[in-house]
Amino acid sequence: MIQQTGSRGLGGAVLKLLGASDYWLTVTGRWEISPHYVRLSFDAGGMLRAHRPHPTMWVRMWFADEDRLHQRAYTLVDPDPATDTVDIEFALHDGLASQWARTARSGDTLAATVLGSKFTVPDPPPAGYLIIGDTASLPAINSLLNAIGDAPAQVFLEAGYDDDRRLPVARGRDVSWLDRADDGDALVAHVRARAFDARDHFGWVACDSRTTRALTRVLQNDYGIPRKSIAARAYWMVGRSME
Repeated sequence: MIQQTGSRGLGGAVLKLLGASDYWLTVTGRWEISPHYVRLSFDAGGMLRAHRPHPTMWVRMWFADEDRLHQRAYTLVDPDPATDTVDIEFALHDGLASQWARTARSGDTLAATVLGSKFTVPDPPPAGYLIIGDTASLPAINSLLNAIGDAPAQVFLEAGYDDDRRLPVARGRDVSWLDRADDGDALVAHVRARAFDARDHFGWVACDSRTTRALTRVLQNDYGIPRKSIAARAYWMVGRSME
C-alpha cells in the first residue's frame, strides 16, 4: 500500500481553516477505457457517508511531487453511499494526476478533501440544456445528464484524440463531437454557428479557462441565456496545471 507524504503548502492550510474534511481513498480496481482515459474504483474511506453526493460533485485529490502535495479536482463517478464506493475517471496527459493514475493499482491510497463543490439541478426545470465540455469534464457531464433524465439537451464535446469519440457518454444521441483545434477557437465557432433563441434554457460549460470564458459569452450574447442560468467552470488551463 502506498501512502503519500509531503506538505500541502498554503492551499492545504487554508482549506483546513475553512473546515474542509479529509479522507483516504483506497484503489480497488482499474479499467483502461482508452489509451488516454482510465477509470479507477475506490473505497471512499467514509467520505460518502459523511457527504451526500450531488450531480457533478467533485473533490480535491492530492498528488505528490517530491516533498510537496498538489491538489487537483476530480468529479465523483457513480458514488454509492450505501457501500461507500466511488469511481474516478482520468483523462491522461503529462500532469501529476495522470502520472499517478497510470501506475495506480489495488491497495494504493490517495488523500481527498471535500470542500467547495455545490450544484443543484435547476428548479423549475428549464426548457432544455446546452452542455459544453471536453474529456476532462466528461465525468461531470455524464453526472449531469443522468440527473436531468429525459430533459431536452444538446451536448458539445471537444476531442483531443481520435479515440475520445468512443468514450461513453450518458446520452450519446444528443452529442456533437468536435476535434480540438486553435486552442478551443474551433469549438467556440462551432457552438456559435448553431445559436438559437435559448433564453429559457440552462447552460453548463466546463473547458479550459479561455474557452470557458468565450463560450459563456456565446451562450449569453448569441443564445440569449441569462448569466444566472449559466454554470461555468474552468477545468484546466492551457500550458499550466490547475490548483
